[in-house]
Amino acid sequence: MAGPASIDPPGPTRRRALFTDRDGTLNPDLHYLKDADRLELFRGVGRAVALAHRHGFVVICVTNQSGVERGLYTREDVERIHRRLNELLRRDGSEIDAFYYCPHAPERRCACRKPGTLLFEQAQKEWDLELATSAIVGDRRLDIEAGARLGLLTALVPSRTHPEQSTEEFSSTDLRPDIVAETFENAVLRVLARG
Repeated sequence: MAGPASIDPPGPTRRRALFTDRDGTLNPDLHYLKDADRLELFRGVGRAVALAHRHGFVVICVTNQSGVERGLYTREDVERIHRRLNELLRRDGSEIDAFYYCPHAPERRCACRKPGTLLFEQAQKEWDLELATSAIVGDRRLDIEAGARLGLLTALVPSRTHPEQSTEEFSSTDLRPDIVAETFENAVLRVLARG
């Protein structure tokens, strides 16, 4: 008499990501930031990143950095800023797991510049991400548009420097974020509340 059929254990589950923009979302947008010493984080960002990690999210920053191609700063400057950003986050016991950035000017119309999705797709492959359970937080329409193209939960944190710009960008489109929050921390809390 044959025994019960064996059932293979399930394979490892794919990870979910909290994608985030950088300038205007994690830190004040200083317009072509070159000097890492000028970087400051918005209040609550470290706590929010740590909380996302505790809830099983990989936290990935995807940012447009056209200043590289425009000759305003170098790739090394961008990487120094990202190292400094993680130094500041470690004060709250957190860090960004990976940074992906587009160095091209908008005129290039490249696939890696948001709202293009190439960098997200690269992260998906490298981190084995399940996009359907992932989210994005950003301060611009291009962040929300990229997230919508990928089927992510989208959260908008309107620019603190130019809040009218964030709302005006949506006035001529049917595109709407799933969540609108005043701060990055509140956006992350609302993402987590959605499960």
